[in-house]
Amino acid sequence: MTSAAAATPLIEAHGLRKSYGPVEALADVDVVIHHGEGVGVAGDNGAGKSTLMKIVAGAIRPTSGTLVCDGDPVREFSPLHARSHGIDMVYQDLSLCDNLSVAENVFLGRELRRRSRLGIIDSRGMARRADALLRRLGLELDSVLEPVSILSGGQRQAVAISRALAFDPKMVILDEPTAALSVNAAKPLLEMIRSLPRQGASVMLVSHRLNDLLETTSRVYVLRHGRIAAELVTSETTEEELLRLMAGLGGDIRGGREPPHAHDNAPAQDKTA
Repeated sequence: MTSAAAATPLIEAHGLRKSYGPVEALADVDVVIHHGEGVGVAGDNGAGKSTLMKIVAGAIRPTSGTLVCDGDPVREFSPLHARSHGIDMVYQDLSLCDNLSVAENVFLGRELRRRSRLGIIDSRGMARRADALLRRLGLELDSVLEPVSILSGGQRQAVAISRALAFDPKMVILDEPTAALSVNAAKPLLEMIRSLPRQGASVMLVSHRLNDLLETTSRVYVLRHGRIAAELVTSETTEEELLRLMAGLGGDIRGGREPPHAHDNAPAQDKTA
């Protein structure tokens, strides 16, 4: 990547608004995510987190506002179009097929084909690639040909993340990846998430577990009632401050607090636990 490309934010959202009839899910939201950066999104239920990430992932169209990807305004909102721009999302339900193998799930819908007129699926190639992707995330399975149904919750999350990484995305959006995991089971998954920016993939992490955001991201946006309540550098904040902001007991960047990225286009250094 050239220095000019690195200086251009991967994602820029300006004045995003999404209304469902009289209900305003998002109102005047600005977000910036740089290449190779991990960014968290915090907020209570109904704060607008899901709406924001689904707009970035192309699942829904904003009522107004602009979304820019790598300097190009996004005009078509669909998951397929977002994926073509290098944006992939792992939903909370994972969307895995228990009766299919790990390798088949990693390439589900985008199966590798042999170079022949018949278009036969390259099962061996998918197995090799799937195993390499999982090892890249620090997970070694006995066999990627085993069904997903036998895996633990953390291993299933790793499979879903591997599917998102299979075609070298620029950014992965993760929706509550540790919600169904115990603290111990979540630790290796958090390390996987922390490693993604080091491997060149930006991360947008949405989670109710505030400590997960503090451990794995360099910045965090706090949403409240569909608006940005604050934007913070995670190394300079605490779980208690995030809770106060989510409850409306803290400051607001629109009240004079300058966003940390305003004069810095360089990705923040990875934060270690």
